[in-house]
Amino acid sequence: MIRFLAALASVLLAAGVVADDPGQAPATYRLDYFHTGGKGTEIFAVDRLRLEPLPWPGHPARAVDDGRSGVYRYEVRDADGTLLQARGFASVFGEWVTTEEAGQGHRTFHESLRFPAPAKPGPVHVRIYKRDARQTFQPVWETKLDTTDMFVERAAPPAQELIAVEQHGAPPQKVDLLLLGDGYTAAECAAEFRQDAERMTTALFSQQPFARRRSDFNVWGLCPPSQASGISRPSTGIQHATPVGATYDAFGSERYVLTFENRAMREVASRAPYEAIVILANGQTYGGGGIYNLYSTVAADYLFVHEFGHHFAALADEYYTSPVAYAPVQEVVEPWEPNVTALLDADALKWRDLVARSTPVPTPWPKAEFESFQRDTQARRKQIRAERRPESEMDALFREEQAHSTRLFARERHRTAVGAFQGANYDAQAYYRPQLDCIMFTRNPVPFCRVCEAALERVIDSYVVAGGDTRPQAGERPR
Repeated sequence: MIRFLAALASVLLAAGVVADDPGQAPATYRLDYFHTGGKGTEIFAVDRLRLEPLPWPGHPARAVDDGRSGVYRYEVRDADGTLLQARGFASVFGEWVTTEEAGQGHRTFHESLRFPAPAKPGPVHVRIYKRDARQTFQPVWETKLDTTDMFVERAAPPAQELIAVEQHGAPPQKVDLLLLGDGYTAAECAAEFRQDAERMTTALFSQQPFARRRSDFNVWGLCPPSQASGISRPSTGIQHATPVGATYDAFGSERYVLTFENRAMREVASRAPYEAIVILANGQTYGGGGIYNLYSTVAADYLFVHEFGHHFAALADEYYTSPVAYAPVQEVVEPWEPNVTALLDADALKWRDLVARSTPVPTPWPKAEFESFQRDTQARRKQIRAERRPESEMDALFREEQAHSTRLFARERHRTAVGAFQGANYDAQAYYRPQLDCIMFTRNPVPFCRVCEAALERVIDSYVVAGGDTRPQAGERPR
């Protein structure tokens, strides 16, 4: 184990991941736990405390986010009450409880949260919060752990080549993005994965605000080899045991790609510094997913930036005509996500400062014409899948859909305005989006809307320390 850690440290040092003095960065701990529920029940239980092999990638001046995002939120304090880490997050469990299945039974999901080691080894206090019906964070679970306990898992994970895709500085000063391959054979890891990682990196930094903030990111790659090429797709009878466990058909939605193997995914990821993870699933079939502060997945290039928006900045889906796994909303409340609103009070619109006085709220757009074309498109998409026709036909349909929306929106008076456009968040009536089009709406290669772009900027700022800026963040406790 000592030889492995020494070799790993030398690689990271050469790439600028760790400083010459290892005492400059605290160790990284990971709490693995079980999250069980359904039918109104929610239970948390400790699995283990894990000491990861690499130093903490974050900066102590950026231990706390702004408290705006996430269904859940966690905070970790040392024995003296000093706050070590506090951030919002979402989870696979949180996705599952919105499905019809959750009303019929119970399931258990594995989850993790990470934090820097306390200055003085010993106990830490972990607390998890959840939003109530009024979107206010309330405590739902807490536990105490001892970082000196003999049962803390300290074994080194198997060696894995860490690919430095793009570096701009030491991890504590940057956002560290990990591209994690799944479903690549050893030969594909050496060739296809590197090409895919570079292509995805190019795609991300072609969009604002990432283009102008490129120097604030490091991009890493890990590709644990799979026995067979590709990931599981149960709806077509394909099952593959991959290192990260990515699979299509999550919650019965054929295009939804997730992994339910959190512990395996975290063990692989522990070999790299990261704040964000993108799982690159080896395949060309349309699919992906994104969960805030957990990971995003992609199995088709044009979804990469869209899904990363979910994962990185908690951006909601602005589309509403595609089938999803979630049950219809029962009670309309103002969403916490930054880019959708229920418009319960137009004067309190969360992005009111970006709306021109001349822009009406709600904002008119060709909704009926758009929905008519979408109904036809969804019917054709369903038929393609039912008949298991070539993926090229699905790609052609997406291009046709893209061309139609581009033509339709091009002639609209408010096509560049920020307002409140009805139809978003999987609902045609209850929710509104900020602009006519956005990569979170049509998923076309269009820019993020101004509201989404501002949200992404805030998250980047919550991690990055530039020019020696070590100012503490405001708001130590969840709001």
